[in-house]
Amino acid sequence: MAGPLTPQQVDHTRNLAVELTDGNRTLVMVIAAVAIAALVVAVVLLRQVLSAGEGTDSMKRIAAAVQEGANAYLARQLRTLGVFAVFVFFLLMLLPADNWSQRMGRSLFFLIGALFSAATGYIGMWLAVRSNVRVAAAAREASAGSKAGSAAEAAGEPERDLTAVSHHAMRIAFRTGGVVGMFTVGLGLLGACCVVLVYTADAPKVLEGFGFGAALLAMFMRVGGGIFTKAADVGADLVGKVEQGIPEDDPRNAATIADNVGDNVGDCAGMAADLFESYAVTLVAALILGKATFGDAGLAFPLLVPAIGVVTAMIGVFAVAPRRKDRSGMTAINRGFFVSAVISLVLVAIAVFAYLPSSYADLAGVTDAVVRDHDGDPRVLALVAVAIGIVLAALIQQLTGYFTEPGRRPVRDVGKSSLTGPATVVLSGISVGLESAVYSAVLIALSVYGAFLLGGTSIMLALFAVALAGTGLLTTVGVIVAMDTFGPVSDNAQGIAEMSGDVEGAGARVLTDLDAVGNTTKAITKGIAIATAVLAAAALFGSYTDAIKTAVSDVGAKADEMGLRLDISQPNNLVGLVLGAAVVFLFSGLAINAVSRSAGAVVYEVRRQFREHPGIMDFSEKPEYGRVVDICTKDALRELATPGLLAVMAPIAVGFSLGVGALGAYLAGAIGTGTLMAVFLANSGGAWDNAKKLVEDGHHGGKGSEAHAATVIGDTVGDPFKDTAGPAINPLLKVMNLVALLIAPAVVKFSYGADANKGLRITVALLAVAVIVVAVYLSKRRGVAVDDGDTARSAEPVDPAVVS
Repeated sequence: MAGPLTPQQVDHTRNLAVELTDGNRTLVMVIAAVAIAALVVAVVLLRQVLSAGEGTDSMKRIAAAVQEGANAYLARQLRTLGVFAVFVFFLLMLLPADNWSQRMGRSLFFLIGALFSAATGYIGMWLAVRSNVRVAAAAREASAGSKAGSAAEAAGEPERDLTAVSHHAMRIAFRTGGVVGMFTVGLGLLGACCVVLVYTADAPKVLEGFGFGAALLAMFMRVGGGIFTKAADVGADLVGKVEQGIPEDDPRNAATIADNVGDNVGDCAGMAADLFESYAVTLVAALILGKATFGDAGLAFPLLVPAIGVVTAMIGVFAVAPRRKDRSGMTAINRGFFVSAVISLVLVAIAVFAYLPSSYADLAGVTDAVVRDHDGDPRVLALVAVAIGIVLAALIQQLTGYFTEPGRRPVRDVGKSSLTGPATVVLSGISVGLESAVYSAVLIALSVYGAFLLGGTSIMLALFAVALAGTGLLTTVGVIVAMDTFGPVSDNAQGIAEMSGDVEGAGARVLTDLDAVGNTTKAITKGIAIATAVLAAAALFGSYTDAIKTAVSDVGAKADEMGLRLDISQPNNLVGLVLGAAVVFLFSGLAINAVSRSAGAVVYEVRRQFREHPGIMDFSEKPEYGRVVDICTKDALRELATPGLLAVMAPIAVGFSLGVGALGAYLAGAIGTGTLMAVFLANSGGAWDNAKKLVEDGHHGGKGSEAHAATVIGDTVGDPFKDTAGPAINPLLKVMNLVALLIAPAVVKFSYGADANKGLRITVALLAVAVIVVAVYLSKRRGVAVDDGDTARSAEPVDPAVVS
């Protein structure tokens, strides 16, 4: 008679119980075809955008300079990150895995995830720098129409339809975002499908590498792009608008080209990569938990929901068609978003009842007795969980819009505070951010808890419901990415128009309105992005717990012996919780400080050019734009290393020194603090930005007044808040969760059982701490490098690859 199975045999049996059936394989192949269809739609939209006119020769020259600067920066950044990615590829090979196939697949798909993330960001930037001039050219037709109106009427010809021109410009900008959105969902879904088809039951383990590659590269692109764009923006505003009293995008300001370049490498490339990794990481968590709870169906159903989202994203992008009765461009965008969300919910309901069985006992491949014996209907759990995610996206959109739209009370109050100076503007904006963070955090927390309750007595089933809520939110990602890219494209279009001097009157008004809408869409997408981060992090937390249980069974230890319980009365867990919260603060401080240093260098350089070349002000001399681009490029690439190393090394230090329980508490502290911090930073910055727009439109004193100077200062404070530190927290949370997930088996292996090695654990922990300390020390040593003549770092030779 055979004896009882060992823990290793039990785990092996559990893995064999789940398989990719022929029916599921066919379904996953269909889903992969849908992902490819999204890429085809992206190409169609791209051709539509590029078919639009590019305007005057002056506009084309300015756009070409922005394109050259953006290409130069991203090329240098990707070369730098490529070396780092190869290093991590081999590092992942050292981590434990069930077999060499898993180990090789995890490292290989790490590179693929990083490549897809980079591709999404690069494509977003590449098209945005070509779309912005086309949006400006479309708006210019409004100026031509308003001037030619009386002449046309005298000649018996109909006056040009200015509303139609405005709508045409908006359509170009939004469909540019649609291209990026389709690439985001297409590549994310295609990558996950390929892993499932190739590795079947081992897919969740391999997907850890795919998600880690996407998240790690996105964090570097988000931080680096954010430092670049805000250094240029802050420097341009402080010298140009406050000190010299010239408009924001005046061609006499040497930082204007760098500012426009930054919009694309930060908001377009950085945010596109960020949302791609949110997509990839959420799928990773859903498939890991789906395999453990839904068995065979768990390898396909988590892909089916976002596949529906791909279809509805196509509908949503085309549904953003402005109408005459629309109050603003935001009305049309909201319509597209809600059309996509409602159709997604209906199609998910149909898919759920067509695909899933009516009882948990009928789920094939499930070995967990708690799940098999669970009362209720898995179709109801799946549908309600997905609905929670969709509804959360809609609520976050409305809440963020309330706190950041120019016509709403919070932003009007920030604008009114400008009458008493910059200090009250800063205080008012901080108040808006703090208050809005509470409401957003409560919404996200209620959504997580509501999904969690669906699992009943099964913790894993509850966590899978949270992951499904994340996939529900993913159904709107295609439209969300389009909304986000719309912002910097509109902002750049206004900059090109102002620098060229070829768009004025009605055309300039069109672009100003689009820019205000773009500020709101960027704030909304940041709010939704942090919601996806929290849902993904919560689901990954469940995956981390599952990984710990598997590792514990491998070494034959009991959970209590491992300190797995997240009881904060245990000192090591409490320390882990505090450290997780502290890392979010340190990460944010490092990012903001990096912007401050780089912006200081830009300020000195722009001042130097005005001082040494007085002819710039009367247009007899041309500013040296390339020197500022070079400063921002070098600083961004140098400064992004420290926050990145902190995100990777901190979980390693906590896990190997304090244990897996403390590492879990660390993740909990980071998720809680990161949620509040990210929303606070994003919404404060958005409120300051749109308050400045209100004053520029003539409210509370108008452009050129002391009130305007106060709001400009508030906006410069908010720039690194909303475009550097705030959005970078999203990938930070997921990178730390994935690092924890990847190292958990190693922490357990070297803590208990035959392979226990206390010396190795201490050595790894000390090395991780040493890397963090050295990186932070070197970062803090850096200052704004100037010489006796107030010449910034730009005194170095300019890289010939950078725009001159």
